[in-house]
Formats: sequence, C-alpha cells, structure tokens
Amino acid sequence: MSEILLVEDDADLRLALHTLLTRAGYAVHTAEDGRSGLRQLFAVRPALLVLDVGLPELDGWEVLDRTRDLSDVPVLMLTGHGAEQDRVRGLRAGADDYLAKPFGNEELLARIEALLRRRSPGAAHWLGAPDPGGAAGPGAPGGPLLVPERRAAVWQGAEVRLSEIEFRLLRTLLRNRGRIVTTEQLLDLVWDDPTGIGKERVKFAVLRLRRKLRAASGAEEDPLEAVRGTGYRYRTPQDPADPAE
Repeated sequence: MSEILLVEDDADLRLALHTLLTRAGYAVHTAEDGRSGLRQLFAVRPALLVLDVGLPELDGWEVLDRTRDLSDVPVLMLTGHGAEQDRVRGLRAGADDYLAKPFGNEELLARIEALLRRRSPGAAHWLGAPDPGGAAGPGAPGGPLLVPERRAAVWQGAEVRLSEIEFRLLRTLLRNRGRIVTTEQLLDLVWDDPTGIGKERVKFAVLRLRRKLRAASGAEEDPLEAVRGTGYRYRTPQDPADPAE
C-alpha cells in the first residue's frame, strides 16, 4: 500500500481528498500548513506528496523548494490558478505534475497512479530531515546536506560556505542526482540565462564548487562529474564513471 502525504489548508477539501484516496487503497497522511507538512514529509517519507500552493506558514513553493533540497519524492501540485506561468513555475521548481482546481476525482487518481508507476516503491532518495527551522541536519548519508538559511552545505561532517551561484548549482545537481544536466540547462536553471551564452562560467563555477567540497572532506575526489560534451551530474555510488571524463 503506497503512502501519500496530502498538504492542504482547506479542511473540507482535505477531508474529501483523504476519503477519496483512502477508498482508492492508499495510506493517507495529512497536514494543514507548510511547516507541519515538512515535518510530516520527513517523518513519514511517503511515496508521493500532494501539495497545495496556497498554504499558511510556508506556502507550497517554499515547501517544494525545501523538499527538493533533500528528496526526489514525486510531487503533485494543487493550485487555484491555472495560468501557464504558474504551471511552468511549478514544473521548473521540481514538481512532477500540476493540477488546477477545481478538478475531477478521476483525473486526480489517474495522475497519482501515473506518478507512482514511474517510481518503484522506496525508490525516492532522502538526504536527511529538516530541523524545526527547515534546515537540513548534518550526518545523514547520501550526499551534501543543504542549509538554505546559511547558504551552505554540510559535506563529510564539515560546513561549506557557498556563493549564491554555487549554492544554486549544487542544489540543481542534487535535485537531478544520477542524471546528466546539460550546460544549457544549468545556464537556464542556475543563471536564468536560457540563451546558452557564456558556457565557460558553468565550467569555472563547477571547478570552484568541487574545490570547496574537496577541501572540506580532505579527499582528492568529489561526487560532481563532468560528462564531456554534454554537461555535469551528481554521481551516486550506483552510477558508473563517465569513461570520457
């Protein structure tokens, strides 16, 4: 039985969706605001997160951002706005799907089923749990833990202070761990430069980031990999090294 976390501040809708999903055979956990939703997320570690955009405490965008710092769990965003820019914002921020209210029960169930089919049970990566302020706690396995409040990362037990670009670069590679992110995609996501002009700055930013990670660990290697002619990736232990690196 797949576990789903539903974060929705509307009590009536939350109850209706809880009933719908439970009857569909899911184990459903609920939260009514963003902060409690984050706590539940890392306590439960569900197979899927259904996340409303308009939340008190922390809104859905902030919850999504902090979730993607630490996990690639599938996220379905719910919103009262169907504007294209909102959908694009959600997908670019790391959401896997986007559903505008009002929506039909069957459409919601179909989208949830599709997201779960793409991901085998237990396949989501989790790098750690947030403290009450939402920062990542040190010491969890799997890679650097991001600390947004201090614009830093905890790597091999040491805190690494990062520039704004270095933080965004590491966050983007972590969110896509195991997958190659092209230089053009990094320019778009990190520098907000979809034209692809200035590719050399990606190379030098990655070099600076790698030096900081190596200095913190005292090791000669780091998990960031250059894939020749394509881009970069955060390499997990299961990933073979690129023979052309």
